[in-house]
Amino acid sequence: MAIVATCLVSLLVCCGLAWWQWDRFTSANGTFQNLGYVLQWPLFGLFPAFMFWRIRQLKHKAEARGEEPEQREQPEVPAPRPRPDAVQAVQDEDEELAAYNRYLRELNARDQQAAE
Repeated sequence: MAIVATCLVSLLVCCGLAWWQWDRFTSANGTFQNLGYVLQWPLFGLFPAFMFWRIRQLKHKAEARGEEPEQREQPEVPAPRPRPDAVQAVQDEDEELAAYNRYLRELNARDQQAAE
């Protein structure tokens, strides 16, 4: 019931805004941008009703197939594999760069300890 009331209020408010934009368009300083808003506001007002209808349609289709929407199994996503060029880069790492990376890891660990 609250969803239907929300849809109706949305439609009424947006139609009021469309009327206001129509008054702006027909005034002396109105532009075609105001006319565009006249056409857009009713669509914005109908959107909640469309979404309510669409969700009900999807729910009825799921019930017709005999499955509950909450019980759908999520496909298992495999863990990402390391890229071959990343493995090669680690092997080609020089000693100075490795020392710098160790230093950065130590600084990060100190910052983490200080934050706790």
